Amino acid sequence: MENSYEVASIGALDDWRSHFGGFSAAKSRDGRRVVDHELTMQFIGLTANALVPGEEAGYWHAHSQIEELYVFLEGRGQMGLDDDLVEVGAGSVVRVGQGVWRTWRAHPDSTGELRWLCIRAGGEQLPDLPSDSTRDEHRAMPWSSDGGK
Repeated sequence: MENSYEVASIGALDDWRSHFGGFSAAKSRDGRRVVDHELTMQFIGLTANALVPGEEAGYWHAHSQIEELYVFLEGRGQMGLDDDLVEVGAGSVVRVGQGVWRTWRAHPDSTGELRWLCIRAGGEQLPDLPSDSTRDEHRAMPWSSDGGK
């Protein structure tokens, strides 16, 4: 069986700002890395993002098919979600469904960069319990020197 995995490094959080990238050359900026352009992704997309205090997206957008999950790791910021303004920071997780207008900014008073992952997916609804998995409780762990016994 051919390997169906890839490994990439997006660097430590402190390095994210130094990456210049985007979905296209015209939409590129400092602090954006479109990881799914670097790996062979089928059903999900991922960006790693870093904004300096006071920096903002500068635009609103909405998706008709894609659902997004924003996972905030550091800093303080705000998201505009339709008519609401939501405070975000380390530990905030925001799901944004189809048709919701969204924008974001790093709070001007943040003591550091606002850093987050945005996970994008579309397609079929996920089941509550993954129904396509297979479990092997007898397979040895790869880090075990005694073969996992």
